[in-house]
Amino acid sequence: MRSQQRLQPVKDASHLYEVERRAYHLERPGFRIAELQLSKTQTVPWHFHSNISDTFYVLEGTMRLFLQKPKQDAILKPGDSFVVEAGRPHLVTNAGETSLTFLIMQGVGEYDYVPLV
Repeated sequence: MRSQQRLQPVKDASHLYEVERRAYHLERPGFRIAELQLSKTQTVPWHFHSNISDTFYVLEGTMRLFLQKPKQDAILKPGDSFVVEAGRPHLVTNAGETSLTFLIMQGVGEYDYVPLV
């Protein structure tokens, strides 16, 4: 029963983790672009999306992405991008000494956030 509770998708995950700043630049059915800023200690916890991919683009700082299925670790610097396919668990961390600012493009499809912790 507990594992089923953890895997319940939500339509808005903003209440599940703290960030320094969150702004939405574009939101339309099936696609959105958000800008997030993480402090040195903040993370976007383990999760996946059922129907959409995440495309990360780093503006400032250093991002470290941890991924499963298959296991992978990626470091992104300003100007780098990385696509996480639908259904692939991932965790986003700030790997630098300053704030991390990045764009996340999500789509194409219905957004959900499925927490794994």
